[in-house]
Amino acid sequence: MKKQTKNMLGRRRFLQTLAATGAATSFSLWPNFTPLSHAQSHHPDAPDRYYIFCYFPGGWDVLLSLDPRDPAVFTNGNLRSTQIQPGYELLQNTDGRLIEAGGITFGPHIGELANHANRLSVIRGMSMDTLTHEVGRRRFLTGKAPSGLQARGSSAATWLASHFGGQEPIPNLAVQVESYNKGLETYATALSANSVSDLLRALRPADPSVSARVMQQLNARLSDAALCARGQRSSLWQSAEASRKKAREMVVGNYGDAFDFRANTLQMQSLRSRFGFNQNQTNSPEVRGAMAVQAITTGISRCVSLSVCGGLDTHFDDWQTNQGANQEQGYRVVSRIIEELEAREYGDSGESWLDRTVVVGFSEFTRTPLINTRGGRDHALMNACFLAGGKVRGGTVIGRSSDVGMQPTTTNLYTGQFDQGGEVIRPEHVLQTLFDEVGIGEAPDLRVPECRGDLLDPCEQQIAIPRLLRS
Repeated sequence: MKKQTKNMLGRRRFLQTLAATGAATSFSLWPNFTPLSHAQSHHPDAPDRYYIFCYFPGGWDVLLSLDPRDPAVFTNGNLRSTQIQPGYELLQNTDGRLIEAGGITFGPHIGELANHANRLSVIRGMSMDTLTHEVGRRRFLTGKAPSGLQARGSSAATWLASHFGGQEPIPNLAVQVESYNKGLETYATALSANSVSDLLRALRPADPSVSARVMQQLNARLSDAALCARGQRSSLWQSAEASRKKAREMVVGNYGDAFDFRANTLQMQSLRSRFGFNQNQTNSPEVRGAMAVQAITTGISRCVSLSVCGGLDTHFDDWQTNQGANQEQGYRVVSRIIEELEAREYGDSGESWLDRTVVVGFSEFTRTPLINTRGGRDHALMNACFLAGGKVRGGTVIGRSSDVGMQPTTTNLYTGQFDQGGEVIRPEHVLQTLFDEVGIGEAPDLRVPECRGDLLDPCEQQIAIPRLLRS
């Protein structure tokens, strides 16, 4: 009797552990998936769109890149009236000159991203309504102001992965970026990893592995348990079973080969050359950039979120050396992502993968326009972001920050220009635009203003910021 009870408790603990794992990384089973099949989503009329969210951690200084000021106009002599101090003469790794590309003026540390200005839409003068890293980051991820520090609602990537139906083995992949799922399908929950090595461990069989016969018996036992009356009544049990099946599918499918950047195949050699990393690197921003491209173009993921550079929280004189250099690293990674997507053909459509993939670059907020007494910059409420690819209208600037203190300003959402009667752009406007394009509409309840269709082209009637997307 004691032995039977012990066995029952052992099985119970095993299933509880499996259920807990399933709650963290839950998926549903789609056994008919074939990479590069471009299977129909839940919404066949929606454009076949993919997404890469590139996070610049720590709060970037947009004066150095996305929202610069002319140092000949904004001088140290008129700081009292402008409250803006470019400080370009203090930078250690640049000559401080502004860069003109594609009709957009960038700061001295925009780096290689300027090469793709014709595909970029830059949004300036945004408000984050916070000076806290966690709040700003989670607001941009979800489009909703957190409750305290707690995220409210699902990440945009989760909404998009859910909307397109989960045909991919890993619909939503997040590497060193938070992700949230509040009530959406479990398959849309992000598979989170800290590195490409972590991802490979999840996608490949464990070592040592059990025999095929033992594995068959284990699968049969777990399937039977999930089908029993008790298992059917437990949503957690069903979630764990779906996760188990999805994990098995990923391992059996050999999807890990797409991320084996140590391999000496021509494709991996080309990726290492494109992104600039060697075979021994497994967790650099460059490796994560290559991972994002592979996940999207091999049909493994619909949405990928990744951190693309080192920390940007430069409150001290490290601002002079680290802020610009780290931003440039991130822009270089994004630039290589754009180039690799553009170089790969999307099926037989005649389009590139960049034509089907929207790349979003963001940080939690920008830094103060005045240099502090420690030689760095602190946190500011204002922000900027950029988008590229898909139907994003390239060579475009939407909104602006003020010329006194770089404050958020109001923008006419129909024209993208400053308008005293307009709206202050926030992350939810940007995310709602992505949602509207593919037919998600108001489901996420981001509470941004509606656009009047008679002022827009038919293909743009539901776009929150119409100039962001082209017809």
